[in-house]
Amino acid sequence: MKGALIALGVIVLLVLMLGGCGVSNYNSMNAASKDVDQKWADVQSSYQRRSDLIPNLVSTVKAAANFETKTLTDVIQARASATQIKIDPKDLTPEKLQQFQASQGQLSQALGRLMVVSEQYPQLKATENFRDLQVQLEGTENRIKVSRDAFNASVKDYNIKVSNFPAVIFAGMFHFKEKPSFQADADAQKAPKIGDGKF
Repeated sequence: MKGALIALGVIVLLVLMLGGCGVSNYNSMNAASKDVDQKWADVQSSYQRRSDLIPNLVSTVKAAANFETKTLTDVIQARASATQIKIDPKDLTPEKLQQFQASQGQLSQALGRLMVVSEQYPQLKATENFRDLQVQLEGTENRIKVSRDAFNASVKDYNIKVSNFPAVIFAGMFHFKEKPSFQADADAQKAPKIGDGKF
């Protein structure tokens, strides 16, 4: 009888320890997941700010110069394509992130061509509104880089948390999966620089 009580006590103690460990791991992984979600929202907000500046830029360019229609059309189409891709952080897959990154990359390239072509229009470069928009776009590109870096750091911390032992056991039980991060574009290893013709 005494041996059965000791065995029962050991089992209860093990269950309590495993339960406590499970709760602790769940809370830790959940907090890390929420941090990734917040960082993703910051990334989207930074890209949205850039998208919001584009109509003013296109309007300013149209008003100040007899500008090349194809260049403006490319920017407008790239913006439309980029703003159509919305990703819920709960459904952030490598494929969806790659699609998001590709559409934003196309917009960056279209904006780059616009800035390079605008160098050929001194009257455009001289307008205060255009200069202000250039500065705002440059600042926005910097914010995008900072947001992406913070997102990648948060994803790294989360992925380490869900793949380390013993958390990996609980991660499977609670459906915490590793999350993708931004990868460097093959043709753009640094944030675009607006206004110097090196976009």
